Amino acid sequence: MIPDVSQALSWLEAHPQALKGIRRGIERETLRVTADGKLATTGHPEHLGAALTHHWITTDFAEALLEFITPVDDNIDHLLTFLRDIHRYVARNIGEERMWPLSMPCFIGAEQDIELAQFGSSNIGRMKTLYREGLKNRYGALMQTISGVHYNFSLPMEFWQAWAGVEDAESGKEQISAGYFRLIRNYYRFGWVIPYLFGASPAICSSFLKGRETSLPFESNGRGMLYLPYATSLRLSDLGYTNKSQSNLGITFNDLHSYVQGLKKAIATPSEEFAQLGVKQGDHYLQLNTNVLQIENELYAPIRPKRVTRSGETPSDALLRGGIEYIEVRSLDINPFSPIGVDAVQARFLDLFLIWCTLADAPEMSSDELLCTRKNWNRVILEGRKPGQTIGIGCNDTRKPLVQVGKALFADLRRVAEVLDSEAGDRAYQQVCDQLVAAFDDPEQTFSARILKAMLEDGTGKVGLELAEHYRQMLQSEPLEILSDELFTQESRESWQRQRDVEAADTLSFEQFLKANGGG
Repeated sequence: MIPDVSQALSWLEAHPQALKGIRRGIERETLRVTADGKLATTGHPEHLGAALTHHWITTDFAEALLEFITPVDDNIDHLLTFLRDIHRYVARNIGEERMWPLSMPCFIGAEQDIELAQFGSSNIGRMKTLYREGLKNRYGALMQTISGVHYNFSLPMEFWQAWAGVEDAESGKEQISAGYFRLIRNYYRFGWVIPYLFGASPAICSSFLKGRETSLPFESNGRGMLYLPYATSLRLSDLGYTNKSQSNLGITFNDLHSYVQGLKKAIATPSEEFAQLGVKQGDHYLQLNTNVLQIENELYAPIRPKRVTRSGETPSDALLRGGIEYIEVRSLDINPFSPIGVDAVQARFLDLFLIWCTLADAPEMSSDELLCTRKNWNRVILEGRKPGQTIGIGCNDTRKPLVQVGKALFADLRRVAEVLDSEAGDRAYQQVCDQLVAAFDDPEQTFSARILKAMLEDGTGKVGLELAEHYRQMLQSEPLEILSDELFTQESRESWQRQRDVEAADTLSFEQFLKANGGG
């Protein structure tokens, strides 16, 4: 049902110090909207800083799609307070606009209203915008306005020294990478628990479909809202950003070299579909290139192995140089019950689950099995709260009740929680287990059930608007705790100077730069 982790948990209980110094970071996306909930058509506010080079505040796909980035932190409360300070500052500095508190957008008129994120006149800035132009032309701009939260996680070196016998990061990069790939394989097998507990997009505004065909059996509230009664995260469904042509790439997560090889192959594999778009129309670029992936970041994945890149380095080359440094969890919907889109319960649960994924045995996965794990995810995404819901075990026809698998998992997570709490001298992680395990017996406690109840009463637009206004007033009234207005002003000013420096350093024409970086 789930792997037998008892031996590894006993090891952990004998080595509690191995978990001291877990490091985390958060990236949170949110759309800027007007007071009546429509997508903001204003550019990224200049006084917030340069999106290309600001350390904490940038944009994702669109000018109106803010992204907040925390520094790496080994303390959850400090991490979330830092993120809240960014929200507090932005809430006070975007005029009458609000931050949309849901993953799925609502009132977007025409797709052409969505202005692509702009990063200045440097070659790298123009390339970032062109990449987004390619995403728009390949998948549609509306798909790219779906927002989420990314949780970056790394285990301390003391863990790898005790668990894998490595001496340091450089000499131990193969073993550490193997450990993180083990985590990733278990995440694919059991990560459906994340949308079950925290999925918060069971409904969409009917305008989101824009007349597109869908085979999903939507129900309607008669007021412009479409929903699936037992859905958890339509953001993670095929309605969201998935790339059908990627399912045949055969990228696996068994070892560093085969993973990077698969990724590099995808970047060099021509796509008939995208070739029909062309690279240019007259003088106007339509995409970076006509390959299956324009760049590595286009690979759709619920989790990614990562390493901080050096200047001019691709993500895969960084991995080859130094191995996996951390992993990025990408399956969290915006938490509509938090003014900052994520909370401490979620962070602590992810710690527990990701540690368990590292400890649990994880046989290698073929690309076929990787595809077959998607069936469990889809089942949970589209009807996770359905009474009697079952989960497939392996790729055969064996199925177990979701409730049974979930509770078995939590029995293990509680032992991890006890280790973490014993070091901290409190019961914070155990309390998370107590709170969340109850959602298996009572699915009404899940995020998706709670938000759907509100949406069925008031509609998605009204719920989003009321929460946006409530959080706006809350955040505007709160003082900054870690950062200060002076620090934000200084970072904004310095980010503009850094952007000017990048622009002044260009020596190649844009066309030459594109050719040198796999475009054109």
